[in-house]
Amino acid sequence: MKRISALILLNLAVSLLLSGCWSRRELNDLAIAVAAGVDKVGDRYRLSVQVAIPGQVASKKAGSSQAPATLYTAEGDTLFEAARRMTQISPRKIYFPHLRVFLIGESMASQGIAEILDLLLRDHEFRTDFFLVVTRGTTAEEALKIMTPLETIPANKLFSSLQTAAKAWSPAKAVTLDELINDLTREGKHPVLTGLEITGDRNIGQTKENILNIYTPSHLQYSGLAIFKFDKLIGWLDEKDSRGYRLLIGDVKSSVSFERCKNQGKVVLETLGTNTKTKGKIVDSRPEMDIKVYVEANVASVECKGLDLTKPETVTELETGMEEKATGILESVIAKVQKEYKVDIFGFGEVFRRSHPRMWTKIKEDWNEGYFPNLKTHIQVDYTIRRTGTTGNSFLNDLKE
Repeated sequence: MKRISALILLNLAVSLLLSGCWSRRELNDLAIAVAAGVDKVGDRYRLSVQVAIPGQVASKKAGSSQAPATLYTAEGDTLFEAARRMTQISPRKIYFPHLRVFLIGESMASQGIAEILDLLLRDHEFRTDFFLVVTRGTTAEEALKIMTPLETIPANKLFSSLQTAAKAWSPAKAVTLDELINDLTREGKHPVLTGLEITGDRNIGQTKENILNIYTPSHLQYSGLAIFKFDKLIGWLDEKDSRGYRLLIGDVKSSVSFERCKNQGKVVLETLGTNTKTKGKIVDSRPEMDIKVYVEANVASVECKGLDLTKPETVTELETGMEEKATGILESVIAKVQKEYKVDIFGFGEVFRRSHPRMWTKIKEDWNEGYFPNLKTHIQVDYTIRRTGTTGNSFLNDLKE
């Protein structure tokens, strides 16, 4: 009997220590933020938050007049203040753990993003798996107003499109909060973020008319890479240079390229993957870089006559042509960044720091201004074609004029 009484008392004591659901939050009391963006208006922050409307997303009724998401906007002297001011217009507290994408306005990025990143990293409600992008030629608020087809919630479109483009089309790069802060704090490496622009008619894009017809008048489109010097936006890479950047860092998972035929047409090649090995060295007391890029590809299509892919020398000739073309693209993007921006976005300084730590401590303060702009790079591309497709020679060879 005493033993049973002791067990009962023990269970009661343990139950008092259990927290239970004291910190629970009911779904009906929350506004789920799926996307957010920040712009700088004078000295104040303008925060825009795209909130999903669960009833509209889950509704099976066609022709609903309400949009699947709504946008709340508020200003404040700090970003946190702007978020709290939003309670004046939102009937529920904004809940951020399900954020998919965070937009940084171009004007905001030009003035510096370190302060807003500290809040995103420090606040326990923000996870670090959302993507960050910079709006180009528009504000974050305007971009979040555009309605998108296929994905009813624009935030899902932005997230999925960037994720897909980063895997299948090399100019885009998906960067999470952890990756961005890592690049900001590393020695010898400056960050880049993908740009986002509005194409077409912006006024129609903000209405439901944008998604009612098969043709969409306005789109949200990823465009180029934003170059940062520490935490400030200083310029942009176009599509060609963005592809070269990602190839140089060995970050291309899949893409498309081509080689021109001797007569007319092109041989289209599907990139299967890349790998880059960079090694720092010292020549005449100056740092230099040896860069070797490995590319694997398949022949996707042949648009020219007289090309015999059954001959090994034909494939070798294609590989040599692609190696020369890739080398030119890499040299071009390095020269452009060295001459125009003078910031090491490639991580050459980080590579040199690992291989020559003693010399790095002497030159790191002058790396961007003194050493990187004049850094000699030795590029070697190893391009390998794995497969030529399910057919041998193209049927174009059998066509008669």
